[in-house]
Amino acid sequence: SPRLSFDETSFSDGELYTIVINKDAMEQGAIVSIIAGTKTWDIVEILWLISSELREQVEEITMDLFPTMRKAARFSFPNAALVADRFHVQKLVLDALQELRICFRWDSLNEVNRKKAGAKLREWTMSLKFLRTVILESSCSPEVDIFFSNLRRSGQVAKIRAKIPFNHYPDIETAYNLTHRLRMIYSHTKEKGKALPKLALWYNDVEKAGYESFRTIAETIQANYDQILNFFNNRSTNTSAESFNAKIKAFRGQLRGVSDVKYFLFRLTNIYA
Repeated sequence: SPRLSFDETSFSDGELYTIVINKDAMEQGAIVSIIAGTKTWDIVEILWLISSELREQVEEITMDLFPTMRKAARFSFPNAALVADRFHVQKLVLDALQELRICFRWDSLNEVNRKKAGAKLREWTMSLKFLRTVILESSCSPEVDIFFSNLRRSGQVAKIRAKIPFNHYPDIETAYNLTHRLRMIYSHTKEKGKALPKLALWYNDVEKAGYESFRTIAETIQANYDQILNFFNNRSTNTSAESFNAKIKAFRGQLRGVSDVKYFLFRLTNIYA
């Protein structure tokens, strides 16, 4: 197939396997290779068993930001464009937003505890109100997950809840807007040439904001710029590999776990290879 996906999976005892998936096959023929381990040269050694004529026909490979997979794909499939999965990139930015929110949450709890230590009755009451309005109401509930959604499309309740932490902590609002802008770049930009300046402006705004967690993510994105921009060629994601990984987990669940890995691989490849 000219289109492949790379992903890692585990069968038992936390042992990782690299799995290469044919994106154009749903059942039989979906597995190209399952390789024990995630080290670059272990992967390359097995993939080079495939003839060079076939490997040179591969045009596109989707994967996460795991560097060893990127190196293995580049050595094994020289003509393929490597594409960083958009959902892995967005998850990194959402994790940075969550880290910032948790930092402010702990600061607020510490402030409440300091007030509570030597407070009189009135101050104690004020501290409890502070705790209830700033901490509890700013926490995300499963029903209204304001930090991981598009507020423009959300209901009125979500918008009201969002104002509570945003009013007390403008930095959280700035971080949310950065996260939302990246989401919109992925959702509404159709061409690689238009995505490049938008990502560059987003990167500059991250630098200006000065948040350490976001700066780390920005550096990761900068190091994988080519892979991220390749997404806008065909808007390909790694969902095929993730979906197949879910099939493996369901198969493993039906067998109540895996006691014999070799036999499990034998059954798996008879069905999907």
